Amino acid sequence: MNQLAGAVTKRRVQRGELIVEQGKKSHALYVILSGRARVVMTDRRAREVILDMIAPGDYVGELSLIDGKSHSANVQAEVQCDLLVLDHQDFNRCLSENHAMALAVIKGLAQRLRKADEKIGSLALMDVYSRVTKVLMGMSKPAGSKQLLITEKITRQDIAKMVGASREMVSRVMRDFEEQGFIKTHEDGAVELVERRALMR
Repeated sequence: MNQLAGAVTKRRVQRGELIVEQGKKSHALYVILSGRARVVMTDRRAREVILDMIAPGDYVGELSLIDGKSHSANVQAEVQCDLLVLDHQDFNRCLSENHAMALAVIKGLAQRLRKADEKIGSLALMDVYSRVTKVLMGMSKPAGSKQLLITEKITRQDIAKMVGASREMVSRVMRDFEEQGFIKTHEDGAVELVERRALMR
């Protein structure tokens, strides 16, 4: 682990800056120390789909380092992020010399594959209400014995890009949830999941 610590450098990226770019190859592994970023796939018409949200402790760039192919999506900082950077050569060396790191990378890839399978399944089998519910539940965190809160700012447009629906449709779903008392928006912008069981149906 001392070798790993000596191999990494620190980097700071600003809000909106790309950490990795779709269509280009990685030259390093990036570990998120602070901040948050989104994984976004863009087509030729500049339409976007948000594939994932990443937070401190997550890392990106390893797949391109392993298979030598270009990235299938952008990773863009949502806020200022501090990163640890491990270059390609040191990444390969650490994988071959450090069993724990190699196992961690394999587990991370397996988790991403499971997430991708879940997303494909939700798009194919769930209606928009169910997909929005899944996003809200996934972003919420416990705040008390019975309360779940989403404290990070998320727009209707962001949710629409996550669930593969229009912003207008997502706004309608959120409005229905609020009118039925399933969710409540606080003055500070946090969203409380009031009726968890109803949302999970």
